[in-house]
Amino acid sequence: MPSIAISTRRRKRGMISVWHGRLIRLSQGGYGTLHTVRRADHHQSRRAFLGATGTLMAAGLTAGCEPDSAHSGQVDTPASITPVSPTGRYQAGIVLPQPAQTNLLTVVADLGDAVAAGPLLAELGQAVLTLTAGTDARLLGLPPGDLTVTIGVGPRLVRTIDPSLPGAADLPQFSRERIAPQARGGDLLIQICASDALVVPIVAAALLDQAGDRIHERWRQSGRRGSNVPVAQGLTAPRNLLGFIDGIVGPRTTVEEQRDLWLAGPAPVASGTIAVLRRMELDLPRFATLSVADQEAVFGRRRATGIPLSGGTIASDPELGAKTPDGRYLIPADAHVRRAHSNVVGVGLMLRRSYSIDEPAPGLLFMSFQNDIRTFTNTLTHMDNSDALLQFTTTTASATFLILPGFDEQHPLGATLFR
Repeated sequence: MPSIAISTRRRKRGMISVWHGRLIRLSQGGYGTLHTVRRADHHQSRRAFLGATGTLMAAGLTAGCEPDSAHSGQVDTPASITPVSPTGRYQAGIVLPQPAQTNLLTVVADLGDAVAAGPLLAELGQAVLTLTAGTDARLLGLPPGDLTVTIGVGPRLVRTIDPSLPGAADLPQFSRERIAPQARGGDLLIQICASDALVVPIVAAALLDQAGDRIHERWRQSGRRGSNVPVAQGLTAPRNLLGFIDGIVGPRTTVEEQRDLWLAGPAPVASGTIAVLRRMELDLPRFATLSVADQEAVFGRRRATGIPLSGGTIASDPELGAKTPDGRYLIPADAHVRRAHSNVVGVGLMLRRSYSIDEPAPGLLFMSFQNDIRTFTNTLTHMDNSDALLQFTTTTASATFLILPGFDEQHPLGATLFR
């Protein structure tokens, strides 16, 4: 389906100036020209990328001249977004910012056989400091805005330090997987998030240039979060490509984060966490053939509001025992919220920062953070053969990483683990 860009035009002296395309009347007043931008090949050229970006930027800047923007005298820009500090006890890009940024790029890579992880991580950490501060020339003059970079190391590297450490275990294989060897596992995760879509690939290029030939990229994935829906005070969750609100349940309070999210020890990994990445294709056409009621039965929640089928509010814990007068469960036995419920599985909560994707196929980049890998593996094992949602998914990439503890100028990234 072609994407649409609108170049606005005002009516002057009874004449309408048109570039090309189809003339339409805009709902906010004035007229516009409708241009069709056809989808390019999978590997776009730099010129095509810049051309498409320029069209979108032009549309956005012209729209800023409409009456609402003129009234305020200001246009929202990435420069006005509150920066997120990259330093502290924990790495940014997990619980901060809230809500999460719209755009994401994850890069999964391997280290060369003779590469020392410690110096590489320290260099990457220093680059993160300059990039997020906006002082790095490799930003090409763009303000970083709310840029965050989150870095983790894979099980192979963790095992070189201590095979008993959290993060040393690989993910097992599950059903409904179609994963090429190149898309399973990896030594290094670089997660880049920002509200400004242009910042993300520029920062990725800078960090990969910093690493040079010490790393070899395995796979990467871009994603975008849907519109946010309020879940609780100060907390939101996005909609996914299936139309449902994604990531409603998770550790929300400091107590829950300490219990289920952050690693308390051993000392080398304290204040880190365990990340799981799963890229999934979604069978959107088949899901769309279901009635809304049947779609809601798959999830166990109302599509429009996110409220559990057992009632309450979006933040209410599903009442799994609630039944209709004739004895049927309000939340079906194979509904996702039942099969993945932490109390049913017997594990802690996982924090999810999932992003919708359209390449290489429409789907979801599922990302979960937890302090025990069994929170994820036990949950997926419980879901594997009985969760109605999984029949619409196929996993095409999978990896797990130890997200390193926080860092600053005096304490380099990775220094607690790699000397």
